[in-house]
Order: sequence, then C-alpha cells, then structure tokens
Amino acid sequence: MRVNDVSTPAVVVDLDVVERNLDRMATYCAAHGLGLRPHTKTHKMLEVARMQLERGALGLTVAKVGEAEVMARTGTCQILVAHPILGEEKVRRLASVAADVDVLVALDSLEAAEGLASVAQRTGCTFGVLVEFDSGSHRCGVKAGEECAELGKAISAFKCVQVRGLMTYFGSVWGDDQQRSEEIAGLSANVERAIDAFRRAGLSTAIVSGGSTPAALMSHMIPGITEIRPGTYVFNDLNTFYQGLCTLDDCAVRVMTTVVSTCVPGQVIVDAGSKVFSSDLLSAGPKRGYGRIMEIEGAALLKLNEEHGFVEADDYGAFSVGQTLSVIPNHVCTCMNMHDEVYLSRRGEIIGTWNVAARGKVR
Repeated sequence: MRVNDVSTPAVVVDLDVVERNLDRMATYCAAHGLGLRPHTKTHKMLEVARMQLERGALGLTVAKVGEAEVMARTGTCQILVAHPILGEEKVRRLASVAADVDVLVALDSLEAAEGLASVAQRTGCTFGVLVEFDSGSHRCGVKAGEECAELGKAISAFKCVQVRGLMTYFGSVWGDDQQRSEEIAGLSANVERAIDAFRRAGLSTAIVSGGSTPAALMSHMIPGITEIRPGTYVFNDLNTFYQGLCTLDDCAVRVMTTVVSTCVPGQVIVDAGSKVFSSDLLSAGPKRGYGRIMEIEGAALLKLNEEHGFVEADDYGAFSVGQTLSVIPNHVCTCMNMHDEVYLSRRGEIIGTWNVAARGKVR
C-alpha cells in the first residue's frame, strides 16, 4: 500500500527519516562526551525508545508515572521522571517501577521529596533525585545557586532518597542560531552557579541534565552539562523547521487527510481537525496556521474544528473532493498524543504500524 492510500486522518512516520535523526543526535553526543537521555514524551512508542537505546542512550526521560510504567518495558536500566511527582498513589506506582529500573525524579520542593521518601521507606525501594533549578525558562525549578544547595542538603537527610545531581530545562533557548547562541551564553551562568553551590555543599554533580531540542546541538557550549534530554528531534516539526534546526525533509511525520468538501466558496474542508493535530499554534516562523500542506504551494490550514480542518489557498481549483493531502504538524508531541497508532513508511510504501503505547498517560 502506498502512503496516499491509507484511511484518513492518519499519522505516517517515515522510518528512514527517523533513523537519520536518531543517528545525528547520537553522533553529536558521542563526539562531545555528552550522555543522551531522550525524552519519550514526543513519540510515546516502545519501538522508537528501543531504537534510541540501541544507539547508545544511557536511559530514557518521561514526564509522568504512566509513561514510566510503559517505558520500563523497553528494558532500559534507568528512567528519569522530569516532572515533580506528588500524591501517594503516583509515588506507589513509581515505586513499583523502581523495583526493576533505576528511577530518578526531578523536583524543586521539599514536599515532593518527602512524598518520595515516605513511600520508599515503606516499600523498600530507593529513588534518585535531581534538584531542578531554573536556568531561564521560568517554569519549574529553584533559583540557581544557594537555593539549589539548600534544597539538596535538606533532601539528603531523608532515607531511601539519594541526591544524584541537578536538572534544568532550556526552554528559553528558542529562535534562530544567533538568538539561541545568545540565550545559551546567558543560561550558562545559571548552570555554573547551580553546580558551584552543589559542590561547595558536598553534593553530587555526577548528573547535570539539560533539556530541549532547540538547545541540543549547542549543549557542548554549556560547561558542566553531563547529559541532554531532547525529545522533538526524533521527528521534528514545523517549529523546529522555522527555527532553522532542520529541513522539511528532516520532518518524519505527515498527517494524512482527505478533502471532504469544497462547497463553500473560498475554502476547502479536510477530515482532520483539532482531535488530529491538537490546537497548538506555531511558536516560530509565521506563527499562524496548524500545519504545512505539502502538495499545494500557497495553501494553509488556518482553522480547526474538532473534526474539520479549514484550508485557505491561492488557487481553490487545485483541490478536489477525495484528494489526499499530507501535512507537517506544528507541534508533533501533542499531535502524537492524539493517536492510538501510526503507519510506518519507507520510500512511499506503508510497511506496518506501531502502537502509541504511552498515549494519554498524563498521570
């Protein structure tokens, strides 16, 4: 079956492109002596995670306990939960994962650490902890410097919880090469402050974990970082394209959709809406629309209902009912979480399907 023959709407993943993207990041990390702990929240698939591990990833990163439960099935030796975990039910589930896998948890509060320690002591497991500090994204994380060390020392007093290092998210690294380089220079000072405070307090800096695809290939410019956690790089999307991080040919995912109506003058309707693409707008480039239609120049997917996509075009005569279109999504991570399975392709032929095993694992 050819790619254009799939029943739509559907996600098609080009395995040749995925392999090229994985190889590029693995080669970069090896060349710069950086550990690669890819974030699986982008693909959510066991098969892709195993491909990353086969290429030398030292472990996997997840956002939620449900993802950790799924990714433990890959056979990885270590999982980092890069999100504070609160609530006994979640921590108990994570303790079950820790029976077979080395589990690290990033956190920025004593309350989260207390919850981990309480369950760990009762279940007989041990959790590793990375203290999260803010390097410029202003999302989670204590202030870089003495606050990191103070939290690390307080956590060290708990039993069954080991402070293993530091973690930060490079969410402020965004834009073109120059903008990202300037931001890297600024956040490097915060990384240095956090590491210095930890070391002066006698705390381990064996792991200093940094994240994000936009910053990934500049990570060697940040002194002290021991590993990186990119996620989007595996597929890429329009956001990474418009930042100059990849070409359109490096975007491995296409959402296949069918033209279902051309009745209303001045618009074309396709069978993929917000339940297929998600409602995320572009954060880079033109910052409008919900995906790039590859077949017709000047066409744009500019509006979504739940089941309908509204296409605007320079030439509406170029569209016909029943026509199949392929679209690169704005944000591939949220798009993937909309789908139970994806089609796999090589050179335009469908060769199989994979389940999105961690889809919907949001707690």
